[in-house]
Amino acid sequence: MSAKTETIGKFLDELASDAPTPGGGGAAALSGAMGAALVSMVCNLTIGKKNYEAVSEDLKKTLARAEALRAELTKGIDEDVVAFNTLMGAYGLPRATDEEKAKRSEAIQHALKAATLAPLATCKVCYEVIALSKEAADKGNLNVISDAGVAVLAANAGLRSCALNVFINAKSIKDRDFAEKQLAEVNALLAKANAETEAVYEVVKGKIGG
Repeated sequence: MSAKTETIGKFLDELASDAPTPGGGGAAALSGAMGAALVSMVCNLTIGKKNYEAVSEDLKKTLARAEALRAELTKGIDEDVVAFNTLMGAYGLPRATDEEKAKRSEAIQHALKAATLAPLATCKVCYEVIALSKEAADKGNLNVISDAGVAVLAANAGLRSCALNVFINAKSIKDRDFAEKQLAEVNALLAKANAETEAVYEVVKGKIGG
């Protein structure tokens, strides 16, 4: 069953179980997806409303992008499971002979790269949600502006959480040029995301009198 059709309760039960998947990567993608959904909510409750006619066209574009990102992040929940299971399968390969050991090592390294790229991709999408949260906070209906704040926090939580999966997998990759490239990218995203998240949070807080 895919994340798109699974109930929240079932997903949380599986997350809490002793099964290795879904795990932190899936939870991180879900957090980002919730952020995107909240951006959509703010847009939907602003577009066409009185006193917001001037921003409606801009927010229609924001809404379309937020929905596309939500779909990507929902898909990312399943992709995290595939990447993890592939890695575990590689570790489970036979290693009785030198040839088997070599094949196993190669498979592990290939799987580690995939398991690093998958959460990095989620990090990038979560970062886009942060940018859209700013649009929602700047232009959204004041009656639901707090939801733009929740959106940016959820997206940043998803990004920071997925970054941990990048870190843990990258450290075991023997191709250090590849690993360092991914680490540099995720660290750059973290630095930008933290500053932008705080800025959006302060905008929202100011608008609600916090």
